[in-house]
Amino acid sequence: MSLKDQINDDMKAAMRAKDSERLGTIRLLLAALKQKEVDERITLDDAAVVAVVDKLIKQRKDSVAAFTQAGRQDLADKESAEIKVLEAYLPQRLSAEEVAAEVKAIVAELGAKGPGDMGKVMGVVKTRLAGKAEMGQVSAAVKAALAG
Repeated sequence: MSLKDQINDDMKAAMRAKDSERLGTIRLLLAALKQKEVDERITLDDAAVVAVVDKLIKQRKDSVAAFTQAGRQDLADKESAEIKVLEAYLPQRLSAEEVAAEVKAIVAELGAKGPGDMGKVMGVVKTRLAGKAEMGQVSAAVKAALAG
């Protein structure tokens, strides 16, 4: 079963359970997936679905920070609950050590040296670690590997 089918099944289950918060978040995710499919005239595979989920989670994290800073804890809590629902659709994340090891292997494979090769390394790293690690963490690991 594809990830998209799993999301559809989860939406139906949330409808039956009358779980309105979960249902709203899943519908939002399905709308984002449909939007991407229509805009790009493609059918999304699991990797593309994970990329959309990642993007939505990043947006929610930014919103939580903004709402917390503005003193709106009620809205921050709502966004945090949405993050928990969305995270269920991500594959198992790599640990910081695993990310660093992958990055070092890619840097060695490419023969990259110094900060000037960051773009080249990031291009390869993004394709290999898409969905498996947060890109902010990956970027920091690449900087550390190229500096050392």
